[in-house]
Amino acid sequence: MSATESQRELRFVVMGAGMAGILAAIKLREAGHGEVAVYEKADRIGGTWRENTYPGLTCDVPSHSYTYSFEPNPDWSRYLPPGAEIQDYFERTTRKYGIDKLIRFNEEIISCEYRNGRWQIETKSGLRDEADVVIAATGVLHVPRYPDIDGIEDFEGAIFHTSRWDHSVPLDDRRIGVIGTGSTGVQIVSALSKRVKKLVHFQRTPQWIMPVENPEFSEEQKAAFRNDPELLKYMQNEPEYLANVERFTNAIVEPESPAMEEIETIVRDYLENSIRDPELREKLRPSYRAACKRLIYSPDFYEAVQRPSVEVELGAIERIEAKGVRLKDGTLHELDVIALATGFKADQFMRPMNVVGRNGVELNEVWADTPRAYLSISIPEFPNLFMLNGPNGPVGNFSLIDIAEHQWHYIEQLIAKLESGECAEVCATQSALDAFDKARLEAAKKTIFGSGCQSWYLDANGVPATWPWTQKKFYEAMAEPDFSAFELVSLEEENAGA
Repeated sequence: MSATESQRELRFVVMGAGMAGILAAIKLREAGHGEVAVYEKADRIGGTWRENTYPGLTCDVPSHSYTYSFEPNPDWSRYLPPGAEIQDYFERTTRKYGIDKLIRFNEEIISCEYRNGRWQIETKSGLRDEADVVIAATGVLHVPRYPDIDGIEDFEGAIFHTSRWDHSVPLDDRRIGVIGTGSTGVQIVSALSKRVKKLVHFQRTPQWIMPVENPEFSEEQKAAFRNDPELLKYMQNEPEYLANVERFTNAIVEPESPAMEEIETIVRDYLENSIRDPELREKLRPSYRAACKRLIYSPDFYEAVQRPSVEVELGAIERIEAKGVRLKDGTLHELDVIALATGFKADQFMRPMNVVGRNGVELNEVWADTPRAYLSISIPEFPNLFMLNGPNGPVGNFSLIDIAEHQWHYIEQLIAKLESGECAEVCATQSALDAFDKARLEAAKKTIFGSGCQSWYLDANGVPATWPWTQKKFYEAMAEPDFSAFELVSLEEENAGA
């Protein structure tokens, strides 16, 4: 879709230079769009892989599957990619495609308002810009969630959120406390268990652990990937991995299916066969069904947690004191470092920036109850603003790069309507969003995510906020827009309303 004399020249602003923002910028330039600006609040690209640098950081999606379809990487070191390698991959890709020249770093957007047919943008530094189309690629997990524990400011040692890891703080032979038991907490425990004098894993809720191996790729394997493009493409679409993802996503929407029973059997047997001490085994046994929370994939957590240096603490925390963590039963765990592996505010998306649509409609008001978007991409009254990995999209143990690429295929078909001049504004209708959301909520309550646990998948009303159908249905939905679900405002109508 190259620009011609008969087509409108559109200006695009992309919010965020993480995985999805990089993808959008590459695809926009590939399509021939010359007016593209990317705004990034930090001083370099990477999104979650820039923010998170904690010990043991690893993606739980296979390396070769966690790449853009058009940019395979033969040089991954392991089956599951370390965070630093993922960051390096995105940096290299950004340079290779010239996207680094489009990015304005250290420019956090604080206001994005639709006026007179264009989006008016302002950053914290005072820079102003405007765009015909805004691509919101701000990510899901970027606003840290700090625990509500008294006395955090009283601790005399080092204390920080895991997404703000302080690498100046020594860890070897120290006493470390890890608060939180999601993927981050599990990976940190595994990484530090051999290095520390003492590690206390404060566990409010245990997690089901899915066993996985993480072997290194040999130099011979990497050479083969470099020299054989077909082999590299095969690795990106490795049939066993794709079959596992399909089986897993099908199981999520059918909690009583044989596929879900198989998952539960695997994680239960892994716990039973890995933990020798019956008391510790029961500490680590969840009371909810497998996959109700996001499954944790780990090759070595059960091994790490049985080391003499590691203690799993079930007692409720009363407060943090100068010397450590005090439990409600009076026990004091004296510590040198506390890592807050307490996750993120998953309902923020573009917020806290102030986004205002047509007729002064504020996103904060529209999303006061819970974030909603038609097919996770478009919001009524917010024309020409499209989201990648927006609300109610697929989230789980699979590649979000794949999800973003399918979403981009859908979005570029909406952009084509604007570029051709067929319309000046495009956004989902309220009736389309309401119908989609009614069906989504009904389906979500029946998924494994709604089977009775607390997780960041749930919205403020306790309903799973994720895509509640199969992967196949998502691919079908992203193949081609149903334009009857969109309000298409012509140039004439827009000018008449100005």
